[in-house]
Amino acid sequence: MSIFPRISLKPEVTEYLKSVFLNKEVLAAVGHQEADCRFQKLLTCLSHPPSYTCVRISTHLAPLEEIRHKLGEELKKQQMCSSSAQDVSIQILPHPRITDVLLLPVDGPRAVEQLSSEVVVGAQCGSAVLRGAHVFAPGILASSKYMKAGDVVSVFSDLEGRCTRGMTSFQGKKVFVGNGVAEMDRSSIFCTDEPARGVGVRMVEPLYRSPSFDGVLPSLAFLQNLPSVVVGHVLGPRPGERILDMCAAPGGKTCHIAALMKDQGEVVALDRIRNKIDRIRQNAQMLHLHSVKAYCFNSTQAVSGDSAQENEGPPFPPESFDRVLLDAPCSGLGQRPNMGSTWSLKEICSYPPLQRKLFHAAMRLLKKGGVLVYSTCTVTLAENEEQVAWALETFPCLTLQPQEPHIGAEGMPGAGLSPEQLRLLQRFSPELSWDQAETTTPLQCRADGDTIGFFIVFSTKAHEKTVFCQLC
Repeated sequence: MSIFPRISLKPEVTEYLKSVFLNKEVLAAVGHQEADCRFQKLLTCLSHPPSYTCVRISTHLAPLEEIRHKLGEELKKQQMCSSSAQDVSIQILPHPRITDVLLLPVDGPRAVEQLSSEVVVGAQCGSAVLRGAHVFAPGILASSKYMKAGDVVSVFSDLEGRCTRGMTSFQGKKVFVGNGVAEMDRSSIFCTDEPARGVGVRMVEPLYRSPSFDGVLPSLAFLQNLPSVVVGHVLGPRPGERILDMCAAPGGKTCHIAALMKDQGEVVALDRIRNKIDRIRQNAQMLHLHSVKAYCFNSTQAVSGDSAQENEGPPFPPESFDRVLLDAPCSGLGQRPNMGSTWSLKEICSYPPLQRKLFHAAMRLLKKGGVLVYSTCTVTLAENEEQVAWALETFPCLTLQPQEPHIGAEGMPGAGLSPEQLRLLQRFSPELSWDQAETTTPLQCRADGDTIGFFIVFSTKAHEKTVFCQLC
């Protein structure tokens, strides 16, 4: 059910995306009316969360059913502490094809009455609330002048980034995300020398009800979008291999790769921002993974000119890795829920050149016969199918391969790829499954489609088999 306005974008960005989803190849395949309908559904569904919460479980530490039971017990305890626990039942369902994924249905949108006392939060915080989080103090931008701990308040998300921190009221463009109980006085949030930390508003009547995973089984249950889990399985890591994750932060995919290898081998994680490297190391430690080695380094410069160099860290000699994951920096236009973006078209179009630089480095670092997976969390052709067409022309040694599992849709026409090539790509297109959210379709049937927007390519590098995978 649609209750939010469609995602708020700059007009130039909306027109650009429309030209993507109504390109000549798409129009020839499905017609103008269907193509425009899909585009309008995309703009709407991006502002809403998926209909389930996806949890990747640490099957390298315990069996699925054991973790499922423990998770159920922990969430029951959480329920008992909630004032609205009496009307909540929690289902935890194993994914029928992904053996390390549990699915939790999301209840919403719910009929929640808005209150007179308001708290305004940033867009990122508002999106987190829609996926089950409480409001942490750093995300609060405005509150009523006399707000005290214990007050029941309505929480609104600032759509355009115009609310100034510390305001007592905000009349700009905002959207209601639910009601909660203030855990702090206004003065504790805004009138202190040190930034406030901890939960500022505990959500009791969220518009979309989903369990909070703050502190819940941190070593056994890891919140991760389903397409991001699929990437690790498509990459297919094996014990004893050496694998590179080129743009690894915050480390969810890195740790998944290590877990799939049974922590036997080496997973090298690179990112150019130092505090993100710390986050990767913390995640690996929390998940009891010892094969992860994280370095602060620019992956475009990760290839050494000295093929005889044997340094442990970057840069690396050519052909150093059995498999490479290039989960590339991208425009992120597939993320959900996303009620508004202030990015310009110039910013969105700045990513393909960087992605190609990273691709060149990835190809040099990959062994002959190795596997390359390329993924993004965006919906544009330029960062997805057009990159595939470019890569196949630039690197004749690359061969597209079937993906396993393949639970998303095929690639989008518009980049000149053949129907056979498009079938080898995996595009997660939430707009194609949007109608299913209002039917009685079982969760496990619609969960594979009602995801964030993502793109995956799986390819191999001659002379032996190489794999190339992209998600959008």
